[in-house]
Amino acid sequence: MKGDLKAAISHLRRKELPIILKIQTTVLKEMEDFMIKKGFVQLMPLITSKFTDPLAPDPQAALLKSVSFEYFGQKLVLTQSMLLHKQLALLTGCDKIFIFSPNVRLEKYEKISTGRHLIEFTQMDFEVAYASMEDIMRFTEELIIKIFRKVKKTHSKELKILGRKLEIPKRPFKVYTSHELEEKFGKNWEIKASKEEKYPFWVICHKREFYDREDPENPGHFRNYDLIYPEGYGEALSGGEREWKYEKLKKKIKNDKLKAKIYKDFLAVAKEGLLKPSAGAGIGVERLVRFLTGRKHIIEVQPFIRAPGMKIII
Repeated sequence: MKGDLKAAISHLRRKELPIILKIQTTVLKEMEDFMIKKGFVQLMPLITSKFTDPLAPDPQAALLKSVSFEYFGQKLVLTQSMLLHKQLALLTGCDKIFIFSPNVRLEKYEKISTGRHLIEFTQMDFEVAYASMEDIMRFTEELIIKIFRKVKKTHSKELKILGRKLEIPKRPFKVYTSHELEEKFGKNWEIKASKEEKYPFWVICHKREFYDREDPENPGHFRNYDLIYPEGYGEALSGGEREWKYEKLKKKIKNDKLKAKIYKDFLAVAKEGLLKPSAGAGIGVERLVRFLTGRKHIIEVQPFIRAPGMKIII
């Protein structure tokens, strides 16, 4: 057996991995049960499409490229995020939807050092028609606390073996603006701020992708939000209120120097006035499991390693 394959087999046979995967199973079931009890309808994920979330010009993104290919003369891409399709999915008449969505993001090699980036991962993505930023933040806090309590109660022995002492956060979570954290910690504030906190906290108002809604009462500011884990674990969730008006979407796509023709079908739906005001978010499942189990690097919660720049063996 070659050295690379031997290392991959050893990674699969780690004694703590079954414990981590049992906790992950509990997390997935708790998420699904919670969403269904709250009246959400579950959708199946999209893997391929004519367009996907550009993840630009978000300064935190560090993509080498998007994965594209031709199929019967049509150029398709692999899903980087189902965000735009979540907005379109509300046309079904289901006003509350969620998906366990696989995402492929070919991150630059240096992202491996963060301990929280993967090139292939799963998000629990959800979207709510006519919801506000505040609605989603309150909803997420309830979900996070429920998951933490369930894991702590169900897996106390497993957490002890892993050496993880899990604290249950209290509502409401602290809220900061990105501006005040940048002023305090500098441009790369995320991990520095995370290390100072004991419980998850919110950071609002980020200048990023065209679909995030600008605050109509405060131009230049945005109705979006990230949930940040404490202890240096960094981003847990990213979300926001969505832009749904055609002229604003068209203008922002142009300002961001994106190719409008890629999003022409999405824009055509907006032009017809069919998009609904909405808000939502995506929770990284592997990042959540990493935090709950107290792992140093996110690859420790994966049976098959998919980290930036690392060779894929099996």
